[in-house]
Amino acid sequence: MTGYGIGSQDNGKVKYTVELKSLNSKFLELNLRLPKVISDREFALRSESSKLIERGKVNLTVTVEYMNQTAKASTINSELLKKYYTQLQEVAEQLNADQTALFEMALNMPEVVSSNEEAIDEEEVKVLMAAFYQAIEQFNVFRQDEGLILKNDLESRVGLILDYLTQVEAVEGNRIPLIRERLHQYLDEAVGKENVDMNRFEQEIIFYVDKLDITEEKVRLRSHCNYFIQALNASDSNGKKLGFISQEMGREINTLGSKANNANIQQIVVRMKEELEKIKEQLLNVL
Repeated sequence: MTGYGIGSQDNGKVKYTVELKSLNSKFLELNLRLPKVISDREFALRSESSKLIERGKVNLTVTVEYMNQTAKASTINSELLKKYYTQLQEVAEQLNADQTALFEMALNMPEVVSSNEEAIDEEEVKVLMAAFYQAIEQFNVFRQDEGLILKNDLESRVGLILDYLTQVEAVEGNRIPLIRERLHQYLDEAVGKENVDMNRFEQEIIFYVDKLDITEEKVRLRSHCNYFIQALNASDSNGKKLGFISQEMGREINTLGSKANNANIQQIVVRMKEELEKIKEQLLNVL
């Protein structure tokens, strides 16, 4: 399920902004982008995220802004920089090499630039976590709103399958008499009406019709659809359960189509399958 949330908190000295974005995934995949100053808080943020976020491919980005810009500024060791630059210049002259980028090379040499970043204190931790929880709250609200839209869509599609099932029942009444009439006609044409043993014919018809009976499939499909709606309205996380129920619905629909032996019913079954495929696609977004 997709989601988005952003939280921002400051205490007059420092401002933390936490941004959460998620895409669909069967499991929780956390990707954290943190400034170096809070790198020691990664485990705490990852642990808290795992508790509060069900699943999804989640990107968590933290940015920090200090009101006093010089507080965490980096320091340049000018003496060391000069020494590196002089040495590089001497080597370049000996080799008759290009000296254009010598300053940049010297600046990137070890220990020339040192950071004043230190581990944040407890006051900053409180600001960071307040921004984090604010982002989580917005993130969950976003997911709940999207979940409500998904719920309505899924209910609508299951309702369509139930409507199609009612259409199957309406068409089904003429199915068996038509099969009986067609088989009787085939026998009359093949062996002649006077040569047909009607008792044996009726026995075979009963056996054949029993194999084509779709009463159990209709009952089970309706039961699965009702159970799907019940699970959909439950308060717990049930995406996997809904997936299992949809698989059972698919089995009954397929059996219904294979046993129908009727063009009208098979057309209705195709429409059922279309709705079921859309349901399965949407279930990838359900936690």
